[in-house]
Amino acid sequence: MQEYTSETIRLPEPVQDSKTSIEQALTQRRSVRSFTDSSLTLAEVSQLLWAAQGITSPRELRTAPSAGALYPLEMYLVAGNVDALPAGVYHYEAERHELVRIVSGDKRPVLCAAALGQPSVRNAAAVIVIAAVYELTTIKYGTRGIQYVHMETGHAAQNVSLQAVPLHLGTVVIGAFQDAEVKKVLKMPDREQPLYVMPVGRRK
Repeated sequence: MQEYTSETIRLPEPVQDSKTSIEQALTQRRSVRSFTDSSLTLAEVSQLLWAAQGITSPRELRTAPSAGALYPLEMYLVAGNVDALPAGVYHYEAERHELVRIVSGDKRPVLCAAALGQPSVRNAAAVIVIAAVYELTTIKYGTRGIQYVHMETGHAAQNVSLQAVPLHLGTVVIGAFQDAEVKKVLKMPDREQPLYVMPVGRRK
């Protein structure tokens, strides 16, 4: 868990039911790269981040399975058009279901450049970036832990993709980006490595 001194935003409590069945979400899930200009709500952002890494038990187990319950993933939100949330880069604190602002200003254009100019990154209302601290898992499982971290990243990304369906949002998983540039934009600590970039917005 990171320790930041910048502004903290308490997220709305996530809902834990909807009218969309898991079967419907699986059927309707698609990679979406084109978005409208409409904003996201803070409640929608809350729901997506909770789906990725939210706490779901008193033992602090999470929505996505993790080898040894070591939870090496770190979640970032690059907000550009989210109601009641100033543009900036935020770190998701799962234990407290909060966002901590670490960079001010709209960083979607520079993140887009780091993602080889893919327009969905610039045009999305917000972008979720999943990073990992490999050492949290490899310290127990050795080099095999690298594979476990990648598996866990896929679990979290799929959770976001499925959660987007009942919210009538679209997202896509992007793996083509310059790691060092993404780290610079998000001011990631050295030990964190970016693995997924997920633009999120309203479907056209």
